[in-house]
Amino acid sequence: MFLAVGCSSGDDGPGEAAGGVPVVAKGKLTTCTHLPYPPFQFEQKGKVVGFDVSLIDLVAKNLKVEQKVLDTPFENFKTGAFLNSGACDLAAAGMTITDERKKNVDFSVPYFDATQAVLATKKSGVTSLADVKAKKKKLGAQAETTGESYAKSQGFDPVAFESSDAVLNGLRTGQVDAVVIDYPVVQGWLKDKANAAEFVLGQNVETGEQYGFSVKKGNTKLLAAINKAIEDARADGTYKKLYEQWIGPLPQGKS
Repeated sequence: MFLAVGCSSGDDGPGEAAGGVPVVAKGKLTTCTHLPYPPFQFEQKGKVVGFDVSLIDLVAKNLKVEQKVLDTPFENFKTGAFLNSGACDLAAAGMTITDERKKNVDFSVPYFDATQAVLATKKSGVTSLADVKAKKKKLGAQAETTGESYAKSQGFDPVAFESSDAVLNGLRTGQVDAVVIDYPVVQGWLKDKANAAEFVLGQNVETGEQYGFSVKKGNTKLLAAINKAIEDARADGTYKKLYEQWIGPLPQGKS
């Protein structure tokens, strides 16, 4: 898996993959993402890896092309800007399916059930959003995410950070006392012993969120290919294997 940075696929021109699926760069399936967002997409030993990356690799394999990852600002996923401009074929960024986003892009079948979590410094004494409010602590979230939207819906004005790494750094440096962010991201952070010693996992909020991959409106052939790869992976056990590799034990009934 290789990474391109910027807003252009950088290849000669569009092509066609197996099954007549159009692609913006010949021989490639170009994926827009926003790095880092472990365990879904992040760099490891010079390669982009993660749960999302592995799932889209299955799509690319079926289409007989190679996946190429393009690192782009997260706010563009809401509008579908890079899909519409032809910079990318799809977006894979741990992105929640929402009615608002559906106005601008078409989503695949859901591939992950997500919840939000509150992570706080141990010294803050915070384990919930109610604690943040009662103790008059500072709350943070990643900008343009459902975590930020949820915090605002609960009456907070969270400090907005550009990336998940910036969220963690803001917590570590005392810019905020607690953050609300997707639970799997918190799980990944707490695997680090230093983080586990400094932070506490508090409230887990069931928001009913589901992640989906997005394509340009009307790109039915690629959408069908993505859906088939997800459904096949669930049926043959590949989904379970990848889930356990990147995230952890697969909850019952989620195969």
